[in-house]
Amino acid sequence: MKTLVAFPALALAFVLQMAVVARIPLLAGHANLPMLVVAAWALQEQTPDSWLWAALAGLMGAFTSGLPFLTYPLMYLLLVLFARFLLGQVWQVPLLAVFVVTLAGTLLETVFSLLALQFFSGQSLSWGDALAVITLPQLFLNALLVFPVYSAMRDLAQALYPLEEFV
Repeated sequence: MKTLVAFPALALAFVLQMAVVARIPLLAGHANLPMLVVAAWALQEQTPDSWLWAALAGLMGAFTSGLPFLTYPLMYLLLVLFARFLLGQVWQVPLLAVFVVTLAGTLLETVFSLLALQFFSGQSLSWGDALAVITLPQLFLNALLVFPVYSAMRDLAQALYPLEEFV
């Protein structure tokens, strides 16, 4: 029953992405609110369903994007894999980990998008231009939004999975 919260939470993230966040570009980049939500949820220790959130966000992203269908599901699943690896093996400082995961997610999105555009639509884009005009501004905007999103996801995770119940 607790996993059903993923549907309205991710739907809200995608609606806000399309209605508000996408309308605030910096050069050619814009923040990716659904990616930040998935990354912040994956970095919560007590949440067992981060893979479901990644799959659901990937499907929602596939239906709302013009990129090939598997681009967003693969990107979000790799992002959760990386976040869970950092959480379980290496990092114990969640705020530093959320920045590293945000950086990785932004780079994953750029690489997957450029590869999908090159292989499936035949468009040749300059990797240097994409980095300078899209990725760096997108990383800056994602860094501005990462703290409020992480705080909201932490509060939601604590409400759904109290630490007493998890331990």
